[in-house]
Amino acid sequence: MKRKILAAVFWTMAAASAFAGAEPVPAAEKSEEAIWQKPDMEGIDTENTKIGISIYQFDDTFMTLYRTELVRYLTEELGFDEKNIIVEDGKNDQEKQTDQIERFIADQADVMILNLVHASAAPMITDLCSEAGIPVVYINRQPDSMEMERWDLEGIQAAYIGADARQSGIFQGEEIAETENKGDVNGDGEVSYIMIQGEPENIDTQYRTAYSVKALENAGVETRELLAQRGDWNQSQGQKIMEEALDEFGDEIEVVFCNNDAMALGALEAIREADRTVGEDIYLAGVDALEEAVQSVVDGEFTGTVFNDYFSQSHGAAELAVKFLKGEETEPVTLVDYVKVTQDNAEEILELVNSKK
Repeated sequence: MKRKILAAVFWTMAAASAFAGAEPVPAAEKSEEAIWQKPDMEGIDTENTKIGISIYQFDDTFMTLYRTELVRYLTEELGFDEKNIIVEDGKNDQEKQTDQIERFIADQADVMILNLVHASAAPMITDLCSEAGIPVVYINRQPDSMEMERWDLEGIQAAYIGADARQSGIFQGEEIAETENKGDVNGDGEVSYIMIQGEPENIDTQYRTAYSVKALENAGVETRELLAQRGDWNQSQGQKIMEEALDEFGDEIEVVFCNNDAMALGALEAIREADRTVGEDIYLAGVDALEEAVQSVVDGEFTGTVFNDYFSQSHGAAELAVKFLKGEETEPVTLVDYVKVTQDNAEEILELVNSKK
């Protein structure tokens, strides 16, 4: 089963399409071997190489899964010495994270892997690292296209690996459109929805918000937004927003889109407390494929989620770092496909998510 899922996940060097704003497409088929091929470590001093990693916030469940797998892959699979892998918590504070990066520079890190608090800080951080002669791999939060294009044009040792958030939004919208009534619970000819969002400046928030609704409308569904409110990726915030929305709009709410699973799990608690039933009188979609969310899909309490493939992303980040250490050329952008998670494949995804425990 695992091979079947992994075969649908691949990474592609897609700088041109990212800059052009091209629409994402469903995953093409590639072999599992091509996905998981380890880099040649010849010439790398794995015992003494220093790797600085900063994560925007350890409290984020998805990024905890990501960083845990990243460190595991660097040490167990690639052989780097864990004592030389320094992982810092940015605590959702860009100033604090910048201080961490400056300490990495002072400690003469050989390469950095950074999940920025604010993607807009990338030009400044890139210049700091470039001036120090330290290559940097950005993960999860995508710098803007002009900044990534600058790396290519100026030969800067920087790269980004992540997923195209438009695709995750499209998959969320399709999950609703593929229900028996296309999300139109009351049969009035339009779908009334609420949108629980991440941080407004985050590109994932913007794309997931826009493209989930766009995909639903492209399926021939009329939509009506009842509420769009930021929950900052937080489960308790998601629950609070959902509780207040149910108090205000009640049975008018037919669909709940959440920009991530943590907020969707919070929304689910509020839905339960309001005696609403997912799949019967309301639909709920998230993103990330957290274990609890995927189990909820299996149990019929989530309409769907979207697998944000932190295995391929974290392995790819490590392998980009190795390329920089070896002086090899890299593409400025590496994109990893999302996978739509519904009851048709949720058990297989759950097996995959649990495989590294």
